[in-house]
Amino acid sequence: MIVEVHDAVLKRAIARKVLESLHDWFEVDESREKYIADCAGWIFFAAKEEDEYVGFLCLKETGRATVELAVMGVLRAYHRHGLGRALFEAARKTAADKGYAFMQVKTVQMGVYEDYDITNRFYQSLGFKEFEVIRELWGEENPCQIYVMSLA
Repeated sequence: MIVEVHDAVLKRAIARKVLESLHDWFEVDESREKYIADCAGWIFFAAKEEDEYVGFLCLKETGRATVELAVMGVLRAYHRHGLGRALFEAARKTAADKGYAFMQVKTVQMGVYEDYDITNRFYQSLGFKEFEVIRELWGEENPCQIYVMSLA
C-alpha cells in the first residue's frame, strides 16, 4: 500500500530506516543525513507492507514547472516486488495534479557502478529519458546523469 505521509518526524524515521539499510547506494554519511533531514519538507510517499514501512520516495520542487524525484529507497528484501514502481506512480500522479510539467531525477551515469546501472535501468523503465551528464557536480568518479520526463 502506498500512502502520502505528512508528519515530519515520521518522514525522517522512515527515511532513516530505509537509507541506512541501503549502504551500497547511500554510503556517504553527510549525504544520507541531508536526505533524512530535508525529506521532512518534501512531498513524501511511503510503501507499507502489513504494519511496516518498507520504502519511500520524495519529491522536491526545483522550479515552477519542475519537480525532482529527490530520493527514494526500498528495503532490499522488497526489491523486485513492484513497490518502487508503485511509489513512482503515486508521485507522478500527484506531481501532475499539482500542475508540474516535468520531473527529473539525478543518478550516477550508466557504466560507472553496477548498482547504479540497476538504478538507471529502473528509471528508464519508468519512462525517464537521458537529458545531461554533469561530471563536475559529484566529481569525475561519480558523473551525474540527469533524466527527465514530461508529465503532460
